[in-house]
Amino acid sequence: MKVKGKLIRRSLKTKTLSVAKLRLSDLEKDERKKAARSLALTQGKMTFGDAVAAYKQQRKSNPNLKAGTVEYDDYRINALLESWPELDKMDVSKTTDSECKSWSEKNAKKVSSSSHNHTVGILRRIFQIAIDAGARYDNPALAAIWVKEHTNKKIKLPESEQFEMLVKEIENSGSGFAKPSSELVQFLAYGGFRKSEAANVTWADCDFKREKIILWGDPVTGLKRRRVGEFREVPMIPEMRRLLEQIRAKRPDEPQTEKVMRVFECKKSITTACEKLGIPRFTHHDLRHLFATRCIESGVDIPTVSRWLGHKDGGALAMKTYGHLRDEHSTNMAQKVIFVNRPATNTNAVAVSMENPPNDKAVISKPQSKTVAQVKASYSYPWWASNKAIEIFWGQANEPVQIVPSPKYLQSAKTAMGREVFEQELSEPQALLEESAEHWRRRH
Repeated sequence: MKVKGKLIRRSLKTKTLSVAKLRLSDLEKDERKKAARSLALTQGKMTFGDAVAAYKQQRKSNPNLKAGTVEYDDYRINALLESWPELDKMDVSKTTDSECKSWSEKNAKKVSSSSHNHTVGILRRIFQIAIDAGARYDNPALAAIWVKEHTNKKIKLPESEQFEMLVKEIENSGSGFAKPSSELVQFLAYGGFRKSEAANVTWADCDFKREKIILWGDPVTGLKRRRVGEFREVPMIPEMRRLLEQIRAKRPDEPQTEKVMRVFECKKSITTACEKLGIPRFTHHDLRHLFATRCIESGVDIPTVSRWLGHKDGGALAMKTYGHLRDEHSTNMAQKVIFVNRPATNTNAVAVSMENPPNDKAVISKPQSKTVAQVKASYSYPWWASNKAIEIFWGQANEPVQIVPSPKYLQSAKTAMGREVFEQELSEPQALLEESAEHWRRRH
């Protein structure tokens, strides 16, 4: 066919004439649209719909984006065009800052904060395409407001005893999948896995010698925010090891390629057990929160927990989600610090001291602080030797013992914060951590 004077040859990929005619018609429409769009670009004219088409094409051809990400982008674009119907036909060069701001103010009241911010991000990227094409000079979508992301959901996690009771309740429920369901609940809680990650773990991924579990994710889409073929390792905590050994003992002849879990979801079992025990209902994903919570309460630093969970932000999201736990842990630890040895003040102690006067030569024992070597030995990942400034900054900011030299700590803080950091600010690491988390959230 010829479109705008250009000869186009394409295979219609069929030997049936009737099918070929139908495909030819569709192909001709697509080629004419592309030609019209190309002409508009050369003339410096573009509608928002043209920019959307170019944006979608870029996303589909980007090998680093997963199909689910592209699909969600399309969903949000449709929502954008529904909330701003006249936008699709508008000339991108005539869209104003005030129009974008007005739309964002209205949209923020109708949808969730995360959905709104995601849509604003897409709007800005679409206008950037128009800028790159020479259709306009500036980006009016920068005037669209972001909103502080929040959730109305209050996570209520079961206590240790409640969790044990829950597992037993599910196991003794009488269902044909009772035992596999209880194993899945424990597997998710002891590893902090996403449901889709747990579904793809095989025996070959369970390294009992190194006490680690290797996660590859879905064979087609891979792990979240990672390319197919990338993996992450999660430590095999004692409870996880016992669980896997018990399962393996019952299924000793299974090949290494066999999946560890027999079921991949047990929503109904969890809900029924919670109702019988009278505890708040929770989801599969809440078991991931339970894992992170238990780790932090056990003294594991947030950057390490973040890495186990598969976050790639150096701990910013984990700090935002579990920062209150770090604060509580810090407060509890502060009560154990003895600055000055003082005599006991209770009545019995006074009576004893009067009957037995202190010996001036008596040796007063002092609390022993941990050495740097002892602290380092408690970590499975040497963050202090990392090449990533964010890991060094977060690690030292969460560790009361000085592991990283002050100059290196200060330089890491500057890089992580993206601004000049003065030495006296290091005395208030909590403030820096909160500012860093907020800085990361705004950038993403």
